[in-house]
Amino acid sequence: MRPSPIRRAGPARSLLAVVIASLVLPGCADQRMDDLERYASSVLARKGTKIKELPPLEPYEVYTYASSGDRDPFEPFYKPEQSSPEEAGASAAAGAGPRPDTTRNREELEQYALDSLRMMGTLELEDILWGIIRSPDGTIHRVQLGNYMGRNHGKIVAIAEDRIEINEIIPNGQSGWLERPAALALFE
Repeated sequence: MRPSPIRRAGPARSLLAVVIASLVLPGCADQRMDDLERYASSVLARKGTKIKELPPLEPYEVYTYASSGDRDPFEPFYKPEQSSPEEAGASAAAGAGPRPDTTRNREELEQYALDSLRMMGTLELEDILWGIIRSPDGTIHRVQLGNYMGRNHGKIVAIAEDRIEINEIIPNGQSGWLERPAALALFE
C-alpha cells in the first residue's frame, strides 16, 4: 500500500493552530476599529460651514374678486334646456323615495359585497337571535336586527334559523334610490 500524500496533523499541531488564530484575530479586529476611530475623529475635526439664511417670507396678498358685471367663473357656461312638465314630474319623483343615511358610521361588513359573505348559523343570547357571518377574510361576525351589511346600504330586517333578510337601497339610475329585498341563506 502506498502512503497517503495528505498527512493528518497531530493534536499538538491542532492546538497550536487554534492558539495562534486566537491571538492573531483579535489584533485584526482592533486594527479595524482603530481605522474607524481615526476616520470618525478626522470627520469631526473638520471645520463646519455656515448655513445660508432662509430668504424672507413675502406676505400673502389677498385678492378680492370683483366681477363687475362679468360672468361668474363658478357657474356653468351653458344653460340646460327646459324640460317638459312630464319630465319635470319624473325628475321630482326620482328624488323622492328611500335614501341611504349618509350621516351614520359605516359598519365592518359594509365593505364586502353581499354575495361574498356567508351565514354560518345563529346564536340566541338573552332572547335575542344573532346571525353568525363569516367575511371573506375568515373573520366571524355577530349581527342582529338593524345592523348593516353589504355594499348597497343593506339593513338587516329579519333573522331566521336558515336566512337573514336584508333591505338594500340601490341607485335607480335617475339620481334616485330604490329599496330592494335581499337575503343571505345559511351556508351548507
